[in-house]
Amino acid sequence: MFKLMIVEDDCIIQQALQTELEKWDYHVHCVTSFHDVMADFLEFEPQLVLLDVNLPAFNGYHWCQEIRKLSQIPIIFVTSRDETMDLVMAIQLGGDDYIQKPFQLSIVTAKVQALLRRTYDFNEPLQFMSVGQVVLRANESRLTVGEEAVDLTRNELRIIEILFQHKGTFVTREAIMMHLWEDESFIDDNTLAVNITRLRKKFTEIGQTNMIKTKKGVGYGVGID
Repeated sequence: MFKLMIVEDDCIIQQALQTELEKWDYHVHCVTSFHDVMADFLEFEPQLVLLDVNLPAFNGYHWCQEIRKLSQIPIIFVTSRDETMDLVMAIQLGGDDYIQKPFQLSIVTAKVQALLRRTYDFNEPLQFMSVGQVVLRANESRLTVGEEAVDLTRNELRIIEILFQHKGTFVTREAIMMHLWEDESFIDDNTLAVNITRLRKKFTEIGQTNMIKTKKGVGYGVGID
């Protein structure tokens, strides 16, 4: 279980991040004393830090520098600042990524997963996932229903993976594309739409029509009645 530390003084945002990340079985610790963040860091020994910029006492840039004196673990800045200089400073001081508020929780999750994967070099633990009668065999890049099966391209597999992981809810287009980007598959919204159309045809081939639902202005989902 990966250990994540959240350094965020807004209680609502802190709680939302903690709740979302714990859904993915991450062990999450939220800092409450912002005068000595390093005490929490040394005691908890996290494997990734989500770090706000605007904090009481010392800002996030200060704590990033302090962490970098001891560790090269991934650090994601989370901030309401939108100036280019803030992004540049975050990266120059040792940050690995930068998320601007307000943000979608699915985007934060995708970025956390991407950084953990790149940093700790682990494979997806789930090789078999299912929604209803449909089974995704990730190690074979294949969807099956009984004896019926269809093969998936790499992009199709990545899309289905994140949809199956979030079955019963809608996943934003941005989160899906982020999931693809971490595998260096750079696609835009139009290309995503083409892949979704192809996937719908493949689901139809195995007798599963209307498997992928669309919610206008939100994204896509499976396992939604």
